[in-house]
Amino acid sequence: MIWLSLTILAPLGAGLTTLALRRMPEAIALTGAALGLAGAIALLAGVAGGADVTATLPFLPDLPIRLVANPLTATLALVVATVAAMVLTYAAGYMSHDPERPRFFGTMLMFVAAMQLLVLSGDWITLLAAWEMIGFASYLLIGFWHRRKGVPGAAMRAFLYTRTADLGLYLAAFLLIGIAGTSEISATLSTTGTPALIAGLLLLFAAMGKSAQVPMQDWLMRAMAGPTPVSALLHSATLVAAGAILLIRTAPMLPGGALLAIGIVGGATAVIAGLMALAATDLKRLLAASTASQYGLMLIAVGAGAPVAALLHLIAHAAIKSALFLGAGVFQHDRESTDLDTLAGAGRLRPGIFAGFALAALALAGLPPLAAFYSKDAILAAALDSPSAAWFLPLALAGSVLTGAYMGRALKVLWSGTPEKPRDKVPLMAVGMGVLVILAATLGFAFKPLEAMLGAHLAEPGWIVPAMGLAVGLAGLALGWLLAPARLLGPLLAPARNGFPLAGGMDALVVRPTLALARLCDRLDAWIIRRVVLGGIVAGTQALSRRIERAEDSLLALVNAVGRLNLSLGLASLRFDRDTIDRAIFGLVDRTIALGTRARRLQSGLIHREMALTVAGIALVTGVLLAAPFYF
Repeated sequence: MIWLSLTILAPLGAGLTTLALRRMPEAIALTGAALGLAGAIALLAGVAGGADVTATLPFLPDLPIRLVANPLTATLALVVATVAAMVLTYAAGYMSHDPERPRFFGTMLMFVAAMQLLVLSGDWITLLAAWEMIGFASYLLIGFWHRRKGVPGAAMRAFLYTRTADLGLYLAAFLLIGIAGTSEISATLSTTGTPALIAGLLLLFAAMGKSAQVPMQDWLMRAMAGPTPVSALLHSATLVAAGAILLIRTAPMLPGGALLAIGIVGGATAVIAGLMALAATDLKRLLAASTASQYGLMLIAVGAGAPVAALLHLIAHAAIKSALFLGAGVFQHDRESTDLDTLAGAGRLRPGIFAGFALAALALAGLPPLAAFYSKDAILAAALDSPSAAWFLPLALAGSVLTGAYMGRALKVLWSGTPEKPRDKVPLMAVGMGVLVILAATLGFAFKPLEAMLGAHLAEPGWIVPAMGLAVGLAGLALGWLLAPARLLGPLLAPARNGFPLAGGMDALVVRPTLALARLCDRLDAWIIRRVVLGGIVAGTQALSRRIERAEDSLLALVNAVGRLNLSLGLASLRFDRDTIDRAIFGLVDRTIALGTRARRLQSGLIHREMALTVAGIALVTGVLLAAPFYF
């Protein structure tokens, strides 16, 4: 359980840390990649005996998240971790002067974590989530240098192509979950009959998008706008491998009709993409078309009923193609271009890098004892042993011849021409590439033990198949070295360089209609915002304004009424004060003055009058006192 978690969480944690700190991105990235690789190695060692390691986490009711490590998924996890570790080592030198290194390494690590989640997912819900994550991360990585001309368009095109095909995966997953009553992948693989055929064809459609199979082969060549480490990772063990991995994992469920369709699509792609690679004028585009062609060979193996042969070639191709892309990046570093005319002679001043590139190229052509010799023999043997051998074997042989031809042409261009002085040493880039070249040369010796661990029983090649494989590989190398593409392809040269578009190509069938629909939706959205949202806001604002005005009028009327009442009360108070209080006060004053005036007359100063008044007063008082008892 701990190794299962470490395989996914180590790159994820390192990626988040890099994006958060934005310091020492190389050290953090390499640490995370190393821990993820250690986890993948320990995980494979733990399941090599046949015991599965599982982890179940609660999610939706009856739909938990499942992670499963068995010999197949653990092998794929180790392939992803190994290639990622070497590509990131290379990237530490390649991206050393880029100011956006934290964003680059953080996104790369998130991409690796998403791919590990995909290969280890044990249920369709988790697989769909991981599928979405690798699609989004690849869009960010292809568009990493988004300020450069053409880069946003390349990222958008890759995103639209793969998203269109993703619909097949969604429909297939929902169909299988509905029939099996569970989202567990292993349980849904027991589906048979018509549902299995429909699901198989839908899965093929999804794989055609991710693995750039005919007629969706064109986007991969246009996705070369990203940094070379991105191309190396995308084309070897992650994004483009996802389609083949999907079919390899679901192969036990696929009925004969689906297998025939898978083999035909793969064979057509092996030939058509091989012709595109031979006609390419750019080294990275040549390698990109080669990727589609090699995954076409893997689909032939799946269609022939030998998914383990496809797995062996996927493993060999992961090491070979990543080494080729990293070598192309060194040459690009020197010449600041991947145009084949510009790269003429670039290999002569980097003999070590060229030797590694040449060894990987010969391995891809299928020369013994290099890795792809064994995996291609397994594919040819499976095609020969298949009920559809009349279809599969010629297509596989043609694809193998073309592999040798375009690799022979690339080697000739890199070795011929006028050499120039290399700019500087590239130690980290050489280390990352060197390890992958060694794996490209030696992985074939591990295929027999791997077959035994997986419990696979591949068709015995005998001597005819190795002889055919060696013959077509050497013939292809000779043709590519000796003859120019114009002579080899003749009238096919122009359509091959144009990507063999059918009915205008996927640009006409997918990109332009999708962009037209997006523009229509944008106009509709703008109309809704302008007429409905903003119109509603304006109407609401106006209604609110009218309510406020009415409320203001009512408030003003209330204020006026209160004012009038206050004025009336004030006037009444004024009249009461003036006519009542003031009059009473002034009347009392007047009477007091009048009484004082009268009282002053009594004081005449005559003694006899004063004495008479005194006697009268005493008589009055005495009379009152005498009369009081009769009344009280």
